[in-house]
Amino acid sequence: MRRRNLLAVIGGVLASSLAAGAQQRTMPTIGILLYNARTQHGGEDHPLILGLRDVGLVDGKTVKLLLREAEGAVERLPELAAELIAAKPDVLVTAGPQPIAALARATSTIPIVMAIVSDPVTYGFARSLAHPGGNLTGLSMVNTELSSKRIDLLRQMSPEISRLAVFTDPTMGPQGLPETAAAAGTLGLDLQVLPLAADKIEEGFAEAERAGAQALLVMPTPFYNLPSVRQQLGKLALRHRLPSMCEEISYVRDGCLMSYGPIFAAMWRRSATYVEKILKGASPADLPIEQPTKFELVINLSSAKALGLSVPPILLAQADEVIE
Repeated sequence: MRRRNLLAVIGGVLASSLAAGAQQRTMPTIGILLYNARTQHGGEDHPLILGLRDVGLVDGKTVKLLLREAEGAVERLPELAAELIAAKPDVLVTAGPQPIAALARATSTIPIVMAIVSDPVTYGFARSLAHPGGNLTGLSMVNTELSSKRIDLLRQMSPEISRLAVFTDPTMGPQGLPETAAAAGTLGLDLQVLPLAADKIEEGFAEAERAGAQALLVMPTPFYNLPSVRQQLGKLALRHRLPSMCEEISYVRDGCLMSYGPIFAAMWRRSATYVEKILKGASPADLPIEQPTKFELVINLSSAKALGLSVPPILLAQADEVIE
């Protein structure tokens, strides 16, 4: 009896081990490429991770997550993309044109979910929003269509401005600039477009001051959306007394006067639904690229006070969040 019991126990252990091994081998793998560090989104729980949990994709339980972080170093993106591709994940997730391009150059077969990108068609990532047609799909933040709204809000805040400095990342190409110029022309504003790498921000402010700029529009780019760069933008905008409009709330928390745009955390979280659909067999070529329907206006009252501006009641009423 003891021998039979022993054999039964051994058999049970072996069966459990084999089952666990099989589960581990068949567990889907999700590769994640982040330009910024994961903790820069407010803690260890990146909104993508939260979104994956929402749809039942939990690291170590139902999926295996492979995370690579460039920590603001663009030159690392190709290397990190290659590492993820070598692991043969079932799906990849990233955001921003440069990280997306790094993955797209590395694979034309593994599905890629774009959590945030301004114009995937212009960048060549998709044939159209309705029918992407390749191995990439996800969410687009239609920044080109937000330019006129951002300038209009800035003008409402500071009606006397006539010359607007525009900081733009030269690696982003002309994304949004034609629309920005058209919107500025409609309002009778002169534009001073300054292509600036993230390490040239201080020189940009000096040039804007020499040209008589009265306000600042910061064009969207992941290379400006780093804590150190955001803080520098906020501090120097106040020092040079330039009312500033930025793309999203993180900038306003770091001193920018205003922001208007989609909610990045919500887009990251929503991208998890694309991952789920692809893991269930959907083809990225057939999944339409979504555009956000919710945009938020954020105002920094401390920055307004430092600039000597009184925030119009109509803007306060429109604001989704006011930072004291």
